Amino acid sequence: MTKKVHPYIPNMVPEVKEEMLKEISVESTMELYSCIPEELLFQGEMNIPKALTEHELRRHIDGLLNKNVSANEYLNFLGAGCWQHFVPAVCDEINQRSEFLTAYAGEPYEDHGRYQALFEYQSLLAELVDMDVVNVPTFDWGQAAATSLRMAGRITGRKKVLLAKTISPERAKIIINYGTPELEFDFIGHDQDTGLLQLDDLKKYISNDIAAIYFENPSYLGFIESQGIEISEIAKQHGVLMVVGVDPISLGVLTPPSRYGADIVCGDLQPLGMHMNYSGGQAGFIATRNEEKFVNEFPSRLFGIVPTVKEGEYGFGDVAYDRTSFALREKGKESVGTQTALWGITAGVYLSLLGPNGMYEVGQIIMQNSQYAVKKLNKIPGIKGSRLNSPFFKEFIVDFNGTNLSVETINERLLERKIFGGKDLSKEFPEYGQAALYCVTEIHSQEDLDQLIASLEEIVKN
Repeated sequence: MTKKVHPYIPNMVPEVKEEMLKEISVESTMELYSCIPEELLFQGEMNIPKALTEHELRRHIDGLLNKNVSANEYLNFLGAGCWQHFVPAVCDEINQRSEFLTAYAGEPYEDHGRYQALFEYQSLLAELVDMDVVNVPTFDWGQAAATSLRMAGRITGRKKVLLAKTISPERAKIIINYGTPELEFDFIGHDQDTGLLQLDDLKKYISNDIAAIYFENPSYLGFIESQGIEISEIAKQHGVLMVVGVDPISLGVLTPPSRYGADIVCGDLQPLGMHMNYSGGQAGFIATRNEEKFVNEFPSRLFGIVPTVKEGEYGFGDVAYDRTSFALREKGKESVGTQTALWGITAGVYLSLLGPNGMYEVGQIIMQNSQYAVKKLNKIPGIKGSRLNSPFFKEFIVDFNGTNLSVETINERLLERKIFGGKDLSKEFPEYGQAALYCVTEIHSQEDLDQLIASLEEIVKN
């Protein structure tokens, strides 16, 4: 019995299989399938590659991985929900510490240091978004937005939600999937030249049956929604909650949504000290005012010092959550597991490293870089540096319709020059034709931007 078919599955040894079949009085494994109609059984030979040794498997996987090209080797202008920002070395160091690199959620008896770190993270992020209460990270922005809207539905007791058409299409799918069948969704149109929400459309859809309206600022398309106060006023007339998705790194230079009427703020923590990791490394957050109707609807963990849970209401007794944790659970609520706390702690470290003026400085650099890029792009024949007339932060739509080239072709030629071009919007937003969403951040130098401009000039000319 020394011959083995697979080193990790000992029962595949022929002698062992024969002994097992003999024990149950069966001559072959085919007899076990006798209850299955013959026409349902696969009669041919499956095209399965031969088994590999561990060494051969390692070589195969390494070969596949080596085909990848990262943003460390190529210039990168992709964004659309996962952005390349500078990650301080301290953030990487924190990610390797055993007291923070824990299991998926962890338990209070083994995570006191981690809970302290999360309390500090939530305090810093609450200051950044100008809200009172922040949760432990959700899986990503999509889950944070979906959960925020589920919260709004429970708070208002209503079933309908309005979504801006300019939110991330991928995020919209997550929201609808997460909310269905409890919630119903309608989309509000936007002005094609500015990107701004059509207030007339909003007034047409708004009613006392609507639980919440959700839009993103800066938008998925990069523009800054400047009508926040007007949207809030329309919503409040009907008791509708305003939920705003935000890129937190923009809040050093942009007004936080709470200042123009947001009831719930959500977004992605990835810009705050997290590597892109091939679109991984994401983490969402939810923030609200310290009001019982909001706090009682958080489905994930909170850390703080204000007692808001009534005795016996959730089975926790008289909870004064002084730097401890509790998870709110109520019949009818969705269950939301917390992502490993590592991302929240990383974001907290990032915010603390930047100090009182760091977020402002980062925001200024990003806006200066993006404005410089658009100004240079506008000088290339056939290219419009920013398709929308509204102000933008770090992302903007580049219009290639005048070049007689598709975005796909342009991106292929940029790859030949070791540049990742912007995301092709021709399928998600066909009304803009051959246009791409470009992202410029603090990591781009003037030389990087000039290289992009020179490459596009050459591609368009040839």
